[in-house]
Amino acid sequence: MGARKRLRAEALKESKGQTAIAKLNNSSISPRKMRLVADMIRGVEVNKALNILNFDSKEASTSLAKLLRSAIANWEQKNEDADISQEILVVKSIEVGCATMLKRIQAAPQGRAHRIRKRSNHVTIIVDGVK
Repeated sequence: MGARKRLRAEALKESKGQTAIAKLNNSSISPRKMRLVADMIRGVEVNKALNILNFDSKEASTSLAKLLRSAIANWEQKNEDADISQEILVVKSIEVGCATMLKRIQAAPQGRAHRIRKRSNHVTIIVDGVK
């Protein structure tokens, strides 16, 4: 490996040292409803984001709060020597994507049928430490 490539790889590894990722796959809430809650905590400090999610009445906020706690635990595991009380953790990014769709049929008048699409989603949270 060349010197510039090695230095670039070391710098990239150092920048990733403060980030932690948590994923939630196949959540049974529709992506549109999950994005409404995810938009509230994007770019917010972690403790404030947890308070927002705890006092929100939507069902998606409970699963996002659990996922955010998992991301915080991943950050603590990755940075064992760092003190979390001294660090400021921020929700760097949160992405909600579509997952598989359950397709069901509901009976309709005159022998017809309507299709029901039960949507699900994938959520990825990236937590970043700021000094």
